[in-house]
Amino acid sequence: MVKTLKVKAHDFLRWTEKWTKTDMIYFTKGGFWLTTGQLFSTLSSFILSIAFANLLPKEIYGQYKYILSMAGLLSIATLSGMTTALAQSVAKGYDGSFVLATKARMKWGLVGAILGLILAGYYFYNHNVTLTFCFLIASVFMPFMDSLNSYEAVLVGKKLFKENTKYNIIIKIVATIITVGTIYFTNNLFILIFSYFITYTILRFIFLLITKYKARLNKQVDPQTLPYGKHLSLMGVIEIISSQLDKVLVFNYLGAAPLGIYSFAIAMPEQIKGLLKNVQSLALPKFTQSKYTENRKTIMIKMFKFSLLVVPIIIAYIWAAPYIFKIFFPQYMEAVFYSQIFSISLITISASLPIAFLQSQADTKKLWQINLLSPTVQIVILFTAIYFYGLIGMILARIINRFMNLFIVTVTIKK
Repeated sequence: MVKTLKVKAHDFLRWTEKWTKTDMIYFTKGGFWLTTGQLFSTLSSFILSIAFANLLPKEIYGQYKYILSMAGLLSIATLSGMTTALAQSVAKGYDGSFVLATKARMKWGLVGAILGLILAGYYFYNHNVTLTFCFLIASVFMPFMDSLNSYEAVLVGKKLFKENTKYNIIIKIVATIITVGTIYFTNNLFILIFSYFITYTILRFIFLLITKYKARLNKQVDPQTLPYGKHLSLMGVIEIISSQLDKVLVFNYLGAAPLGIYSFAIAMPEQIKGLLKNVQSLALPKFTQSKYTENRKTIMIKMFKFSLLVVPIIIAYIWAAPYIFKIFFPQYMEAVFYSQIFSISLITISASLPIAFLQSQADTKKLWQINLLSPTVQIVILFTAIYFYGLIGMILARIINRFMNLFIVTVTIKK
C-alpha cells in the first residue's frame, strides 16, 4: 500500500514537470527538509514574538530590535556573500574552500568589531549607558557569530538538506528556550543581548565542527571562491543597509515603541517570505549543475507560476491577521493594518529565482546592476517616506521597492 502511494506520488510529480519545467522529485525531497526547517524557524519566531509581546514593554523591545538591526549593519564586514560563493564551490567539488572562506570571514569581521566599538563610544559620549554596553557586547561576538554559520554553505552545496535542517532545528529550539527563559526572568537589555549572541555563537561553532568532521571534505580549493565571495559581499552592502535601515530610521525618527509596532507588523509576512524563499536555496546547486541555455529559457515561466501560487497565501493572511493579533499579540493591535498591507509584497518573492540563477553562473555584471540599483532606490524612498508619512510611509516604501526590484530583476534576466 505504502509502496503504491510512493509510486503514484512519484508519477504525479513527474507529470507536474510538464507544467513547472522543473525537476519536481529533487525539489520535493530537498524542499521537504528546507520547509521543515523553516517551519521550525517560523514556530520559534512565533513563540518568541508571543514572549516579547506579553513579557517586554514596547520600549525595551524596540531597543532590542534596534541593537540587532545595527548589529546586522556591522555584520556587513563578515562577508555574507561568501556563503553563496562557498555553496557554489562545494557543489562543484571544491570542499577545501570551506576553511579558507571561514577564516576570511572572521578576519574581516574584526572590522565590524572595531566599528561596533566606535558606535559604543558614540553612545558613551552621549551618556547612553544602555546602548554603550549593548554595542560593546555585540562587538565582542561580531567576528564569530555570522562567520561560523559557513557550515550551512557546505551542506547546501552537497545537497545535504536533511542534515542542515536538523542542525538548524536544534539551534532554534535551544535559542528559543534560552531567550524565552531570559525574558521571563528579566527585562534587563544587557542580559537579553548577551544571551542572544552567546547562544548563536556557541551553537554554530559546535555544528561547524560536526560538519567538518562528518562531511568528509576533500582538500581541493577553488581559487575563485574568495574573490567571488568578496564580489558578492560587496554587491550586497547596499542591500544589507537597505534591509536594516528601515528599523534604524523608525527608532531614530519615531522612537523605540513605534519600532516595536513596526517590527510586529512585518514579522509574520517576513516569516512567510522565509518559507517561500527556500526555493532559492534549492535552485542554486541545481542551476550550477545544469545547462545555462535550459535554465535561461524557462526562468521567466517559473517566476510567473511561482507568483501565482503566492496569491492565495496573501489573501489567507490578510483575512487571518486580525484574529492572530487579537489572540496572541493584543498589545500590538495597531500593527494589524500595517501587516495586512505589507503582506502584498510577498508576491514579489519570485525574484529570488533569477537571483539564484545569476549567482550559479557567477554573472557578476548583472548581479552588480541588481544589487546597486534596487537597494539604492529603496534607501532614497525610505528616507522620504518616514519623514513625510511615518509608519505607513515606511510600509508603502518597502512594498514599492520590492515591486521595483522584481521589475529590475525581470528586465535584467531578459537581457
